[in-house]
Amino acid sequence: MVYSLAATTLTVAAPLGCDSATAEGAERPADGDRRPSDVLVTGTDAEMLVLEVTPANKVVVRLPRVEVGQGVTTAVAMMIAEELDARLADVDIPLADARNEGNQFTGGSSSVSSLYGPARQLAATARAKLVTAAARRWHVPARTLRTRGTRVFAPDGRSATFGSLTRSAARITRPAVPTDPKPASKHRLIGRPTTRIDARDLITGKAKYTGDLTVAGARPTVVARPPTIGGKVLSVDSGAARAMPGVHAVVQIDGGVAVIAETFHHAFQARDALRITWAPGPLANLSDSGIRSRLRAAVPKLGPPPRGSAQTEAEFEFAFVSHAPMEVLTAVADVRTGRAEIWFSSQTPTSAREDIASRLGLPVSKVQVHVLRGGGSFGRRLNHDAAIEAALISKKAGRPVKLMWSRAEDIRHGRMRPASHHRIRASHARGRVVAFAHATASVSESFEGQGLSTQGGVGPAQVGANSAVRAPAAPLPSDSGLYNFGRLSGNSGSVDLAMPLGAWRSVDSGTVRTAEEIVVDEIARSLGQDPVAFRRTTLRSKTVRAVLDKVATAGKWGRTMPRGHAQGVAVHEEYDSCVACLVEIDAVDPKNPRVTKVVMAADVGTAVNPRGLEAQLMGTAVDGISTILRAGLHIDRGAVRESSFADFHYARQQHAPLHFEAHVMPSRRAPGGAGELGVPAASGAVANAYARATGTEPRRFPLNF
Repeated sequence: MVYSLAATTLTVAAPLGCDSATAEGAERPADGDRRPSDVLVTGTDAEMLVLEVTPANKVVVRLPRVEVGQGVTTAVAMMIAEELDARLADVDIPLADARNEGNQFTGGSSSVSSLYGPARQLAATARAKLVTAAARRWHVPARTLRTRGTRVFAPDGRSATFGSLTRSAARITRPAVPTDPKPASKHRLIGRPTTRIDARDLITGKAKYTGDLTVAGARPTVVARPPTIGGKVLSVDSGAARAMPGVHAVVQIDGGVAVIAETFHHAFQARDALRITWAPGPLANLSDSGIRSRLRAAVPKLGPPPRGSAQTEAEFEFAFVSHAPMEVLTAVADVRTGRAEIWFSSQTPTSAREDIASRLGLPVSKVQVHVLRGGGSFGRRLNHDAAIEAALISKKAGRPVKLMWSRAEDIRHGRMRPASHHRIRASHARGRVVAFAHATASVSESFEGQGLSTQGGVGPAQVGANSAVRAPAAPLPSDSGLYNFGRLSGNSGSVDLAMPLGAWRSVDSGTVRTAEEIVVDEIARSLGQDPVAFRRTTLRSKTVRAVLDKVATAGKWGRTMPRGHAQGVAVHEEYDSCVACLVEIDAVDPKNPRVTKVVMAADVGTAVNPRGLEAQLMGTAVDGISTILRAGLHIDRGAVRESSFADFHYARQQHAPLHFEAHVMPSRRAPGGAGELGVPAASGAVANAYARATGTEPRRFPLNF
């Protein structure tokens, strides 16, 4: 990695912030009096991080990622504070606006791993410059100085704040002390469980989201949408709506009819007063049963099994699933002649900016995208549907707008995990598996191609799965898979449907590896072996065996359980990390099962913030409980049946495990990924526990479908 240290270069490279006069409530650095001399160092790698120290002794690093609850701002603050020897409370991590270049992608469980080297190097370089500046001021050797608590200390007791040294430090091009990051053995903060830096703001309501922004002239906006996916407006009578109090404008767009009003209450009332005749969408004659039939038919045939082998075979169906983040989609747009300014939470701000510019017919340089924190995502904010729509409404109405999708709108018309069908066959002979075949078919998105909506962003499967089978995928290489299962094979098919699909947490692995882990249990049973013992003898990786052993020991695998209760286990490896999950379930009433205990263990290399990792694992456990037992979307004649948490049955507190524990395996490897890691293991463990408790072989998920 190469870093540019010249002060003039640093000043030019410093990114512009959001104008607080036009967007009150947006994320801002702690010190609003920001000057070019505050900038100490800018990375010239793909991350292009900029480190500033203000006169108020605040360290500011603008993050080219989005905070959607995963805690990335805390992890990066810990990296910076560690290498800079700053107090964590003195480090601010505002979110960077969309840039012309550099990596701003938040996804694929890659944020911590991709920023770990650049952030630490940036801070180590800044520390070296600050120490050098202090040495020159005090006329002492730089090697005799020490740093702690956002200050530099001399042997005689003199000290100076980083902020007081910034101006002179910014001019230093050759620091007098090494700029290398610390070895792991000297870490004082990295690896220590740490409370989130934004915890107080989240609890007190101080944290600002897009819906909290006040942008001059922007009025609440909602959209009337068709009853079916991809439906079109044939005619609209807006007279009654326009005459209602507080209504500013009614405009027709591709996805429906937008109402701009004084408040969201006025906007929703006027929307309901619109009289719209709709043309049905392209799936109006299609429901779940038809989709499942098409998927089943699209699964490629498996080749012949090895001669003389016995077979364990299974087919699985996974439903569509909504992301349903707690904060609904919201975007503020101010589109004027020749320019546009947009505020929203985005995992892909660079591509969002390009797409918005294209739809508005503007040069990219004339579009500003300000990134706000998001209240959950799970892949939903990889797409920028609401932002494009808000921009188009603003352009057509000739005024700024604050667009909000209701939860019902996002569940019925937003992105969703595609439904899929899996066919697996394990061939075994002489007590071991000699061949493993896994073929899949999933719904493939042809939504954009048919021009059915203003949807925008990355496709449904941008991040692949590191598993025995990738879906969609080409035939497998011979060395794939977690297990020593002999000859591996697989292929995938697809069914093209005009549906708005999107990458859902754990993308392909959430179904592919879940199905495989269920079959692993069934192979063990057919061979008369314990599921944990069987995995231990067939897993290829020592690290995966270690996390499996950890949950088996901590969760007391094999303990006697009451009738209708059982344990289940599963493992997963991806993102240079691995995880195991042990689940206990109460299925005395098979129609209302309750997961009572979850034990997880993960090896993610260096865990920057173990407390944050534990929270991520807990979230994946709830995802597994939800998508296996309760949560999915039905399609009824081209329409999504569910519309809220009242009928999209994601796990609530009453469904959460009574006992949860997470074990972070010690490691000094560079960090791997963790955000999505636990979903397949948790899902597989829940399914396996249910199967053992009920004596059944579950094949359709969620089970309540």
